[in-house]
Amino acid sequence: MTAAGTDSDRTGRVVIVVIDGFGIGAMPDAGALRPGDLRADTCGHVLDHARTALGRPLRLPALGALGLGLVHPHPDLARSTRLPVAVGRAALGYPGADTFAGHQTMMGADFSRVTVARLGDHIEEVTAALKAAGHRVTLLEGKPVLLVDDAVLVHDNLEADPGINWNASARLDDLPFGGPHGILAIARTVREVAPVARVIAVGGHADGPLPSYVRDGDGGTVGLDTPATGFYRNGGLEVRHLGARIDHTRQLPDLAARAGIPVTLVGKAADILACDAAVRRPAVATADVLAATLDAVRADGPSLVVSNVQETDLAGHQQDAERYGAVLEQLDTGLAALIPLLTAPTDRLIITADHGNDPTIGHAYHTREYVPVLIHGTRDPGYLQDANSLADVGATAARSLGLSPNDLATGTVTRPVPVVGRRSAGGPPRPLRHWGRNGWAQPESTGP
Repeated sequence: MTAAGTDSDRTGRVVIVVIDGFGIGAMPDAGALRPGDLRADTCGHVLDHARTALGRPLRLPALGALGLGLVHPHPDLARSTRLPVAVGRAALGYPGADTFAGHQTMMGADFSRVTVARLGDHIEEVTAALKAAGHRVTLLEGKPVLLVDDAVLVHDNLEADPGINWNASARLDDLPFGGPHGILAIARTVREVAPVARVIAVGGHADGPLPSYVRDGDGGTVGLDTPATGFYRNGGLEVRHLGARIDHTRQLPDLAARAGIPVTLVGKAADILACDAAVRRPAVATADVLAATLDAVRADGPSLVVSNVQETDLAGHQQDAERYGAVLEQLDTGLAALIPLLTAPTDRLIITADHGNDPTIGHAYHTREYVPVLIHGTRDPGYLQDANSLADVGATAARSLGLSPNDLATGTVTRPVPVVGRRSAGGPPRPLRHWGRNGWAQPESTGP
């Protein structure tokens, strides 16, 4: 997404801050797996919880000034701003609700051929591929789980949303992680035929035989209860994420680097985005993510900085709305320090998310929600058309960097909605009446 008039003959700094798991309301298909997810609203429910738990609203002045309350109206969010912002929302543009797929799509990857699928629906083709590679394959006790070479379990991932990822898991006492016949090699063979976003190779030290930890998951999935095995407790864990086949040369970080623009990937973005030339600053703690982001922005010259604030997502998985709110307040303080650094006419700050993770929804999975798109530094403030995909964020950033969005695998640059009035219930956002030197004018009234 972008507003008209953002092109310039000088490339500035573009900063994309991804608030991991920060949805602003359920997408129409959010209840396909769990009907209750149709009420998901990560932003609204975290704000509501703070009122009850803390007896006060969350303190989010920076997010309010960036227009969060304009795209997600709430009594505890500012209804006006003096900052030059364009605001809208984006559908995810990929199946399910997944951090890896969300970031790859946001950077311009085409995930149209990736599906949500249970391993049990693809047993025959996975078995054939493994046997063709010289492996012994049997069903584990008649379940839709494959036992490969008497050591590796190929199974549904039970820690992500059902059908998003598959795992190839084994004890390192039984099989090495690497090598031509190791866990990773088996996972790579599965990856060749898997239609899902990720195949994850996992090797560790378990408390007992892995088949004893296989259980049923949601949505008809069956897999290894990895936390119960002791893999995460016993040390020596080895993991490799094998993503769906992507042309990384047609993603934003690689495109920017080839144009001579320095690229910095911060937080989880450093772990899951591909770009050989990028400076990587992996971090989980929000304070470390913000510090690395500020350091990157203070550097002279044009740049692309992509930062992921992961602790919001972790709080969602923990169903801890109070912690989620505390992380948002910490992030808001960091954004307040970041905004004054982006003063050049070509500087842009884009705040968005990769999916939802409502901590009040009653389960620990991601929620399929729209996400905010808040663009600071635009020359044409207002509301933006709803984006069909997070790829539009990548197209916006490419345009702001003086790059051609057409060089990305997918993504569309859109313009502001040319009407006035307030957002109608369930409909696209519509711009406020005008932009004045005192901030947003009051919207036309469309009812109580």
